[in-house]
Amino acid sequence: MATCSDVASEYLCIERKQCELLLGIPYGDKVSHVYSPVDYARETHECFVRKYCTGAKTVIFLGMNPGPFGMAQNGVPFGDTEYVRNWLGIEGEVGKPACEHPKRTIVGLNCPRKDVSGQRFWGLFSELCPSAHAFFGPCFVHNYCPLVFLMPSGANLTPNKLPAQARSAMQAVCDDALVAVLSLLRPKLVLGVGCYARDRASAVMRKVGDSLGSPTVACLTHPSPASPKANRGWKALALAELDSLGVLGCLGGQPP
Repeated sequence: MATCSDVASEYLCIERKQCELLLGIPYGDKVSHVYSPVDYARETHECFVRKYCTGAKTVIFLGMNPGPFGMAQNGVPFGDTEYVRNWLGIEGEVGKPACEHPKRTIVGLNCPRKDVSGQRFWGLFSELCPSAHAFFGPCFVHNYCPLVFLMPSGANLTPNKLPAQARSAMQAVCDDALVAVLSLLRPKLVLGVGCYARDRASAVMRKVGDSLGSPTVACLTHPSPASPKANRGWKALALAELDSLGVLGCLGGQPP
């Protein structure tokens, strides 16, 4: 039987292989810089994984990819600095990307900029759970793609907006990595945070769902400030969605 450290180590191995393959893909002129926080924020990312990826999970929250003021800064999904340091208890030094965009500098856990998605996401679960460990007992948060894509202007380019050929190559690698992660963590529910993550999980399930125990795939509205729907009241919307899927009961110790 795998130990906690074995699960975390295998998860990190899956990610490292995924990043290596993704960094070999040509993304075209639309992308001027590619950041891999799993690499340059290795200390903080591994702190997160080894602390909270300790075995099988009931629910996997599947994000799309790192945001420029969240995981790009500190290696933690939805990584608003305040919650990463104070609620999740993450520590470590953060380095620099191999090629840094002057408008998107990395300052690690000293980042003064708020990550609104992260504030909303971790803010909700910090209210629902007495501690981070209470959340991560049944749950884990994994990003479908671990890379950040920046345009020449410094603007963030999400994976679904990559050029078609690059997007297809990226998805082939990330689909395989998602299969490996789900095989390792064996969730009953894969909850895509946003439609793109949900759609990629659904595509994977159509191919190999039976071998993974056929977990349910559903969508949680993305907390992004770019979403008018989220800005009209993400917390109430998310609570209703989580309740309908049985996740609130899961956090209280009951399976979904």
